[in-house]
Amino acid sequence: QVQLVESGGGLVQAGDSLRLSCAASGRTVSRWTMGWFRQAPGKEREIVAVIYRGGDRTYYADFVKGRFTISRDNAKNTVYLQMNSLKPEDTAVYYCAARQEYLPGRTYLWSAHYEYWGQGTQVTVSS
Repeated sequence: QVQLVESGGGLVQAGDSLRLSCAASGRTVSRWTMGWFRQAPGKEREIVAVIYRGGDRTYYADFVKGRFTISRDNAKNTVYLQMNSLKPEDTAVYYCAARQEYLPGRTYLWSAHYEYWGQGTQVTVSS
């Protein structure tokens, strides 16, 4: 079993930055695929970013490209999401997710691809 705990959310103004953290425990996730998702009120959960095993390949949703950066610190068993130039439309609950199995070439962009989830952290961006 893996436990994921997100932190770092909060209330900020448009243009500000936040760094979300996802601390994993129970298993070492350095070779796991880790994703950040978000869900705004009344909307479906959507992928934000993914970092694949090894950390040298990443994926970003178009709406965060150039603003958000996903990274991992294997020594701390932690994944980060650096969010810059935040916009009001980034307001959502952000979730960290983990997937153990990895097949080369697969992207894992859907919620159903992930086995473990954190409880979420609220990000609110005011205009």
